[in-house]
Amino acid sequence: MEYTVHKLAEISGVSGRTLRYYDQIGLLTPARINSSGYRIYGDKEVDRLQQILFYRELEVSLEEIHKILEHPDFDPITALKEHYAMLTQKRDHLEQLLHTVKQTIASKEGGTTMQDKEKFKGLKEQRIRENETKYGDEIREKYGDAEIDESNAKLRGMSETDFNKMKDLEVEIITLLHEAYTTNDPASDQAEQLVAKHKEWLMYSWKTFSKEAYQNLAEMYVADERFTSYYDDHTGSGATKFLRDAILHHTNK
Repeated sequence: MEYTVHKLAEISGVSGRTLRYYDQIGLLTPARINSSGYRIYGDKEVDRLQQILFYRELEVSLEEIHKILEHPDFDPITALKEHYAMLTQKRDHLEQLLHTVKQTIASKEGGTTMQDKEKFKGLKEQRIRENETKYGDEIREKYGDAEIDESNAKLRGMSETDFNKMKDLEVEIITLLHEAYTTNDPASDQAEQLVAKHKEWLMYSWKTFSKEAYQNLAEMYVADERFTSYYDDHTGSGATKFLRDAILHHTNK
């Protein structure tokens, strides 16, 4: 089968403007341009569009999708199996959130009593799922399955008070990082306070503290662009490296 932009947009649910944009950035080019100047898409392009939409559903950026699809080792069947597994996880997570919302409504309307820990179960599972999706392979390889499973279990068992404290600390750490980064001195008092708060936040998920493991984590922040982007996007380019240097300095004191 062959499709024009209009027909492909009709069967895929993607707008014609989006399809033309995908062509413009080289993400999805048509099989050919016919004599009338219309873009024509074939089976190969339809399959590629399906892959693109699966990745978009998993919130992967267009730039990253392009890299994945153009990688010489890309295998469509393997990718589809990965999509299935990740979408299943997403479905299970949404079902958990729906269940939590339903319980909350029933509790507010006076029909049932909801335990406080149940109010945050879906949010905790969301955090675990996001961490596993973004960083799971790397951290499991570095620290082992048992360590990560224990960390996830600790988060699941966290009280409402501690869960809120952990989230508040995340905001405070970004503020402290911004303040310490402006000093350009990883040995400063501000940097020391930053490391202390970062360690405090970390212990909400770590079972025990290890100087070596903490320093290894700091190095991973810089080595892996997904970790780097979190702090750099909030504070500025180089902020993650500054945090790494501050951690190394103050844990070696």
